[in-house]
Amino acid sequence: MVDINHVILIGRLTRDSELKYTANGQAVCKFSIAVNRRKKNGDQWVDEPNFFDIVLWGRQGETLNQYLIKGKLVGVDGELRQDRWEQDGQNRSKVEIVADNVQLLGGSPGNSSFGGGSSPNPARQDPGPAPAAPAGDDGFTDDIPF
Repeated sequence: MVDINHVILIGRLTRDSELKYTANGQAVCKFSIAVNRRKKNGDQWVDEPNFFDIVLWGRQGETLNQYLIKGKLVGVDGELRQDRWEQDGQNRSKVEIVADNVQLLGGSPGNSSFGGGSSPNPARQDPGPAPAAPAGDDGFTDDIPF
């Protein structure tokens, strides 16, 4: 019998990601996502949020960190890992998802454009609209053959 440990989730980030480095220089990007589960409560359907902590190691974590902002819709493919430790004489544990792959799927709520959203970090801010073309210039050349 083979054990299987595989998780695929689609959800929205609950906060901006955090990028840190281990003592040996390995990048680790951490973030959390919320995944809603719809269930019927009496005559009404209600959303029940579930929250998951995600860990993304290496180059992909470094690259995606600037785009992983609160509200962003992402797909996560990975596996469950249980971390165990002792604190104040009590045994503790936490289950995290160690991501193998993270896909950016859409904008933040209330923003229909991809890559939108806002953040206090200037490196994550939208550069704004593209400059307008000069008056009378429609952006096309006149030598189009049709």
